[in-house]
Amino acid sequence: MTALKIEEIRTFTSKLFVGEIFDQFLAKEAVIATFNTFTIDGTIRTAYYSKDEQEEMNLGQLSTWAMMKPFCFSLIKGKRLPVSFRIILQMSKEGTERFLASRQIPLAPDQVKGLYLNIRYEEDKLSCVTGTSVSIFTLDKTLDEEWDQAMKGFLKRNEIPFLEE
Repeated sequence: MTALKIEEIRTFTSKLFVGEIFDQFLAKEAVIATFNTFTIDGTIRTAYYSKDEQEEMNLGQLSTWAMMKPFCFSLIKGKRLPVSFRIILQMSKEGTERFLASRQIPLAPDQVKGLYLNIRYEEDKLSCVTGTSVSIFTLDKTLDEEWDQAMKGFLKRNEIPFLEE
């Protein structure tokens, strides 16, 4: 787990809420505080969709950030900044499998419950905290270290300046 302080908040939030670089992530949760606090659970309620729609949309357990982004953006846009927001993004199952294989991490995909990026804005500061969750006990920190490095590389490739906290 690594905490990264985002140096250019406007650049980051533009890429998060308007751009597409985070769209491949799943959105586990979003909490946005403006004049009220809005909490969005990213879990898809399949009963809302017909079977045909579920198949056509290839729905999983969680919404993609691309699906949730317009709703979240509508809550923060305007003349005033939000009081705070917290967004938990998760790598997709397919993305996790590719990540494990490409980094030769000695865990089976079903042992990794999640690779996370926790985004938090409050008191005019924005930070990203990496996180992992596994279903087994292990002293091996390779997954954590590789995910931290991958997220730093992701931010650098997308020209998002940060400092390690």
